[in-house]
Amino acid sequence: MGQNYPFSAIVGQEEMKRALLLAAVDPAIGGILVFGDRGTGKSTAVRGLAGLLPPMRVAGDCRYNCEPGATQAYCARCREQARSGSLKGRQVPVPVIDLPLGATEDRVAGALDLEKALVSGEKAFEPGLLASAHRGFLYIDEVNLLEDHLVDLLLDVAASGVNIIEREGLSIRHAARFVLVGSGNPEEGELRPQLLDRFGLSVEVASPKDIASRVEVVKRRDAFDRNPEAFAESWKRKDAALRTRIRQARGLLDAVRIPDDILEAASGLCLALGVDGLRGELTLMRAARAWSALEGRTCVTESDLRSVAVSALRHRLRRDPLDEAGSGMRVERALSELEPA
Repeated sequence: MGQNYPFSAIVGQEEMKRALLLAAVDPAIGGILVFGDRGTGKSTAVRGLAGLLPPMRVAGDCRYNCEPGATQAYCARCREQARSGSLKGRQVPVPVIDLPLGATEDRVAGALDLEKALVSGEKAFEPGLLASAHRGFLYIDEVNLLEDHLVDLLLDVAASGVNIIEREGLSIRHAARFVLVGSGNPEEGELRPQLLDRFGLSVEVASPKDIASRVEVVKRRDAFDRNPEAFAESWKRKDAALRTRIRQARGLLDAVRIPDDILEAASGLCLALGVDGLRGELTLMRAARAWSALEGRTCVTESDLRSVAVSALRHRLRRDPLDEAGSGMRVERALSELEPA
């Protein structure tokens, strides 16, 4: 496995990095959609996140990443081992799984293990990418080009948190809860509205506009390409500090409270923007709470709300043919009109 570019070494792109950190602290925020030009660090940031996340505990050698102690969600093998007292936990890296555009439904959802079927005549299940991504991240580059049947599958699993396979005489169900991260270039097509709505946060990235930032990006990338291990070592302490910050924020999250006036401000913002449903408020609430925890505070402020509002709402706005401003600008304009809490 090759060396990933360190997350801390990414120049600029603060909104994208903040969104990934928020999802790392509270996966309930939902997925992250990163849209922008080619070569702006979208894939680099997602893969850098893999080396940043604190490890998680997995039951034994489970291929479904079952969580020790979560007995209701155990797979059949973990239930059997738990009954016999042979189930032990171990620490593993949080999975960040790539879903290739050309993947088949069997590869994504899982299918009959052909080797066992042919050699021993045994009907056994071969877990797919959804099982590997459980309790981690599922990354789709060029998500707007994903085939419709895979989009439908992801929508079903994202809604239920369970992957159900019924084929070739097999009837299997297993937990599949993951943070969906998609990246893409808007010039290559739009995302289906049903899938777009499943992303908690939406981020737009662009190439740096100042010479100093562009030069720094080129210098760091060149150093990484020449000697990946040495470059990663030079950023190890900063990545470790971020990892500690994520771990502490997770521990603080349940203690963070959201005052009623902040909730009222979030609802007022969503009403002013004409956001359908209540998913906007829920995402705003969770993202603001996670950001407050990352900042080491136990009470959400209006500043926290403003910090995450554009990412949480820009992809939930209806198109306005009479308003040429982008969706992010419309959210910022509504924020400027928001009365102080």
